Amino acid sequence: MPISPRERVQLAINHQEPDRVPIILGTSNTTGMKVRPYRGLKKMLGIESPERWLYDWPELGTIQPDEAVLRRLRSDARGVHDRFAAHVYERARLRPEHSPFIDDWGIGQSEIEPGVWFPGVHPMPEAKTLAEIENFPWPDMDDPSRVAHVQAEAARLAQENEFAIIGTPWLLFPLERAFALQGMDKFLLNMALEPEFAEALLKKIASLCKTLIGHFLDAAGDNLDIIKIGDDIGTQNSLLMSPKMYRRILKPIHADYIAHIKSKTKAKIFFHTDGDVFDLIPDFIEIGVDILNPIQTSAGKMSNLVELKKRFGEQLSFCGAVDTHHILPNGTPQQVRDEVRRVIEILAPGGGYLLSSVHTIAEEVPPENILAMVDAVE
Repeated sequence: MPISPRERVQLAINHQEPDRVPIILGTSNTTGMKVRPYRGLKKMLGIESPERWLYDWPELGTIQPDEAVLRRLRSDARGVHDRFAAHVYERARLRPEHSPFIDDWGIGQSEIEPGVWFPGVHPMPEAKTLAEIENFPWPDMDDPSRVAHVQAEAARLAQENEFAIIGTPWLLFPLERAFALQGMDKFLLNMALEPEFAEALLKKIASLCKTLIGHFLDAAGDNLDIIKIGDDIGTQNSLLMSPKMYRRILKPIHADYIAHIKSKTKAKIFFHTDGDVFDLIPDFIEIGVDILNPIQTSAGKMSNLVELKKRFGEQLSFCGAVDTHHILPNGTPQQVRDEVRRVIEILAPGGGYLLSSVHTIAEEVPPENILAMVDAVE
């Protein structure tokens, strides 16, 4: 008897081999697609439908794929998302054309060329004191408009029982929120020179994240298979901070955050972090990460998939690993198929692998290569 996409994902994340490797595309910004390849894909497939944006946030630049596109891509999961508070969308709607999009953290994205937005507005770049944290106008995470739709959407997907259900709330990454509030260079400098301030800021952000994800999980109920969180900690060749600094400042915050989530749901913890984070994988496993994403194969030791599977494959599932730096944008369809097969041969045995691109499918990726990636799974 054929298994459903949801059963396929559940088998894989419980380290059993399904009939084929599950495909995870279009569920969040980390498994999503930019507008140019999406338009090319719809044109190639002859699909006509209005464009929608993930999180109803055009400035993010990531498409909410049409259901017909998701089915052609054989995506085995669907995402349930949060939203900004209603007043943020209303303010954005009324703002002057081409002016920065500012959210309720005071964080903003500026248009650097027509239709292309970059996160360049930081509301507390010079802050270094605990008083500045105390006096900052923090967003209201109890605003019900953020999750008003979650209960119905999660219940609908659960009732249909066709696709795996991934909760993908936005704005729940403590380190990345700190970067957005201060600028990456400023906050990393504060982690080194003002550790008391940096730790206090991370804890404040994490408390807000816990409030929002609590409301999100309460609304979703027992319907989620996976809940996505994360923080980008890696670079192309190393970490953004030393392992010692991570373990002293950020790891306890991640551990507390994951413990809070696990107290409210049985969903598997999907942790997103770009770059070469190989040296921290034992730490991620220790604090309760179940699925690691995006397995950036172009970054340092993360390219060694054989070692990843050998050392961590029994304790951790992997999502991603199809290269977006070189193969997807620049390879031929045959090179894409060859790479997909290589990745599957290494990561799929014994279960524990969900196929996806390494982060969002970028503007430069031709639609032929997207189809080659998913069709190679068969």
